[in-house]
Amino acid sequence: MTKAFASQADLDEKKISFTQLSENAWAYTAEGDPNSGVIIGDDSVLIIDTTATPAMAQDLIARIRTITDKPIKHIVLSHYHAVRVLGASAYLKEGLEQIIASRGTFDLIVERGTADMKSEIERFPRLFAGAESIPGLTWPTLVFESEITLFLGALEVKIMHLGAGHTKGDTVVWIPSQKILFSGDLVEFGAACYCGDAQLGEWPMTLDALSNLSAEKLVPGRGPALLTPNEVNIGLNYTKHFVITLLQQGYAAVEQNLDLKNAMALTRKVMDPLFGHVFIYEHCLPFGVSRAFDEASGILHPRIWTAQRDQEMWAALQSK
Repeated sequence: MTKAFASQADLDEKKISFTQLSENAWAYTAEGDPNSGVIIGDDSVLIIDTTATPAMAQDLIARIRTITDKPIKHIVLSHYHAVRVLGASAYLKEGLEQIIASRGTFDLIVERGTADMKSEIERFPRLFAGAESIPGLTWPTLVFESEITLFLGALEVKIMHLGAGHTKGDTVVWIPSQKILFSGDLVEFGAACYCGDAQLGEWPMTLDALSNLSAEKLVPGRGPALLTPNEVNIGLNYTKHFVITLLQQGYAAVEQNLDLKNAMALTRKVMDPLFGHVFIYEHCLPFGVSRAFDEASGILHPRIWTAQRDQEMWAALQSK
């Protein structure tokens, strides 16, 4: 029987957790759905990733409003994917002044934001329920090259691009005084890494740069908040293992001159026993195998996923 495309069959609501990490920081997580982060400073609030739609963002806003009435002035985009950024317009009524992104993220929005928006809406019908509330692409109002620092009153917050991985523009948010890191999809835990737009060869080095921060708490892109230094290290190592294993199978498939369907079969033999039980694995693996095969073939800049390419890839993997 043909599998439902991507996450079209994933219609069950997830249990949302809003976990306090410190006096200033919270994690908004939901059983493998995309996470958001919240930092409440002396005079304003900063959000890391906005949820998929303005309608969905209302739940996050409501939870923030049980804690503070300070204006939500700042949004940081950890990267460009629609499922993380298209809820931004919901914050306009909450005092929004800045949408911050790295240069790499801005460039990807320019290059492929429209195609990605259409592609992701078709992949995730549950997360994009209420898609009619999306006014269009989310554009940053402040673009940085490598690092900027904000002060939310006295609280120092660093926003950094430490290297490519999940995308070429990945951005993390770091509270140095509290050693709390919001990693976006550079780190996952208990969930598959989506690698369709990844720089797989660079990703492990970027994880090493994150490790050098010695975070004591970390909010991954998907999965539960990591609340001790040991849990942080486990999450970093889990992600590195996933990424390295996937790329190794891409190189093996190219060396053996396999087509995409047989590359998938080769990859499954290795990865299913290790990762087949985690959230969103079946959704992510076809896109990851496609990207690993491309990168191993010398295609360093990921090809753009369109709704048509999504379906063609899925059909090729389902063919007899």
